Amino acid sequence: MNLAEGIRRHGFRKWYERKLLQGHALMVLCIFSVLGVLMALENAGAVRSLASQWDDLLAALLCAGTGLWALRRYLNLLAHAEAVAHQADCAHCGTYGRLELLQSDASGEQVQVRCRKCGSIWRIDGGRRRPAAAGALRPSSARAASPAPAPPGRLGARCAGYRS
Repeated sequence: MNLAEGIRRHGFRKWYERKLLQGHALMVLCIFSVLGVLMALENAGAVRSLASQWDDLLAALLCAGTGLWALRRYLNLLAHAEAVAHQADCAHCGTYGRLELLQSDASGEQVQVRCRKCGSIWRIDGGRRRPAAAGALRPSSARAASPAPAPPGRLGARCAGYRS
């Protein structure tokens, strides 16, 4: 379920809560997988037939693969939920998570929302990609209006009362 569908169906707070619960269920699976690996490796060391030792090693590999998949999915899911949650604050009134979905793009990962308290409108980027540069998300007019950064070692020259 993508971001737009989740917010439309459950609301932002329930969507976020569900993502956290899904993520922590995956962490429990990861912990059980580690226990499975440890038990299979301990059992493989016992004096038994070669076939049963291979079965134990195969079980350990299966548990390790499941655990790595669960850990990777857990980290991705939590990173996505946190990235979206950091964008759910209204810039005007400071209300968190009280928003309604206005529209979304074709993928459903970029949504336009409105604050239920003050009516302010903003976009939430739920995409799992990172911008190329820090200024990549700002419009070009905002980039042109921002002052140029100070050259290295020249910051003190801008301070009042600075003497060289």
